[in-house]
Amino acid sequence: MIVRRRQKTLNELLDSSPAVVLLGPRQAGKTTLALAVADTRPSKYFDLESDRDRAQLVDVEEALGRFTDQLVILDEVQRLPQLFQPLRGLIDRGRRKGRRNAQFLLLGSASLDLLRQSGETLAGRIAILEMGPFDILELPERQDDLWLRGGFPDSVLAATGADSLRWRRDFIRTYLERDVPQFGPRIPAETLRRFWTMLAHRQGSLLNAAELARSLEVDGKTVARYLDLLVDLLLVRRLPPLHRNIGKRLVKSPKVYVRDSGIVHALLGIDRLDALLAHPVAGGSWEGFVIETLIGAAPDGTTASFYRTTAGAEIDLVLELPGGALWAIEVKRGVAPKLEKGFHLACADIKPQRALVVYSGSDGFPVGGGVMAIGLHALAVELASLG
Repeated sequence: MIVRRRQKTLNELLDSSPAVVLLGPRQAGKTTLALAVADTRPSKYFDLESDRDRAQLVDVEEALGRFTDQLVILDEVQRLPQLFQPLRGLIDRGRRKGRRNAQFLLLGSASLDLLRQSGETLAGRIAILEMGPFDILELPERQDDLWLRGGFPDSVLAATGADSLRWRRDFIRTYLERDVPQFGPRIPAETLRRFWTMLAHRQGSLLNAAELARSLEVDGKTVARYLDLLVDLLLVRRLPPLHRNIGKRLVKSPKVYVRDSGIVHALLGIDRLDALLAHPVAGGSWEGFVIETLIGAAPDGTTASFYRTTAGAEIDLVLELPGGALWAIEVKRGVAPKLEKGFHLACADIKPQRALVVYSGSDGFPVGGGVMAIGLHALAVELASLG
């Protein structure tokens, strides 16, 4: 089994917090990681998508109060939001008895609603850890596979490209037909699929809600609701613009990325690397893949944004590391990266501590103007070492 990077951090949090929430999209490997942790300590596992397991939790305090000396793992906890209030009492009872390690590990695949519920009810009692699919630090020899197939374990590790694409198409269909209806008002599956596909075509573009609304023949509020849902399900990233008081007119709209590159390609019907390289989305897809990888590798407490002025100065990714250091990162596909004038102008505006261009090769070398070219794996390793 491939050891997940988050396993060490998860164990540390379980040893120091009364409860831990492990967030990530479905099928990213959260359950596999939780069960690996369960093998190292006394544990009890509940799958809240199982009717049988939910039936055992009609009286939460009585049911879970029997496992005072074990780690209780509650999978897909957003399915039973009424759990949070009784969990608070159980946690406080355990604290009074001197328990110092975690009583509960909560696994969730919807972030905003779950964070709001757990934060309001379990404030001061809970640690939150996000886990994505596999990344280049976990599969360093498979960069092209990770880009083409994405990082979901059953996709990237599939025996053939056809098996991988079939899995991703099934994943998309399951989300649309089974998972989405659990959240809020009914959204037609075909309409949401069209919206998701539009985002894939526009990978890395500024959000233009009016254009999307016209294409879908809905209003702007409906587009905002669709986007909020996909962000909440950890399937789409809304990258905010960097706000600095530097006397320049800055773009205010966020950039939008489908977070897993393999899902981008499945939505667009791209099944081979040569077809991807010839497709108009190749640049945006590579950019999204790099950005998602680097955000995942960066130390906890890092904030991510992009920088763009209305005059054309632009940086694809700005990372503000714990302590305040700014790293300006441009993303280029190809082995001979060339930087536009706008990147240098943007760096002059924000004065980053480091200016880098990530390209598809592996060697590091200067490209002029104080900017270093660096491979994706090397930069991800460097960021991870700062944590």
